[in-house]
Amino acid sequence: MSDPIRLLLADDQALVRGALAALLELETDLDVVAEVGRGDEVVAAARKHGADVCLLDIEMPGMDGIEVAAALRSELPDTRSLIVTTFGRPGYLRRAIDAGASGFVVKDTPASQLADAVRRVRHGLRVIDPMLATESLTSGDNPLTPRETEVLRAALSGATVATIAARVHLSAGTVRNHLSSAIGKTGTSTRAEAAMVARDRGWI
Repeated sequence: MSDPIRLLLADDQALVRGALAALLELETDLDVVAEVGRGDEVVAAARKHGADVCLLDIEMPGMDGIEVAAALRSELPDTRSLIVTTFGRPGYLRRAIDAGASGFVVKDTPASQLADAVRRVRHGLRVIDPMLATESLTSGDNPLTPRETEVLRAALSGATVATIAARVHLSAGTVRNHLSSAIGKTGTSTRAEAAMVARDRGWI
């Protein structure tokens, strides 16, 4: 009998981590070896515990799950990452796959399917929620440039143009230009609306 697949669970909600751990531990070939509540703790914990697959939420303090997937690909290339999130947005899916994630499923996936997704990811296969994959194909590409994305992300907090400019190290005029372009691309009227649309589509 082969060794169990060693899992790391990363989610900032302890109850969710506990529930996932309880479900996955029912599978004889899966072993939860570590749980963390922050994205910036994942790589060190995965290295320490020899994780084969890391199950990552997207929204976590320290680093989000997409950033963690990129860090794992760079620092622990033999460790696979599987995004398990409430936020089933096509833009998130594309960004996660581009970052190096091997799979993307939503949290209401049945336990048996999640366990199977872990096994497939461990063996080098890619697993994507089928409904989300269809949405991703029909929703179109992210039209925002990297700078527009950065500026809109800063605008999510309701910050002023001056504050955004200081945060992203650009002039106020350049920030206004990026915001204006993003507003046009998202079909909205204000920077707040543009930021929310971009967030809801998973672009930022």
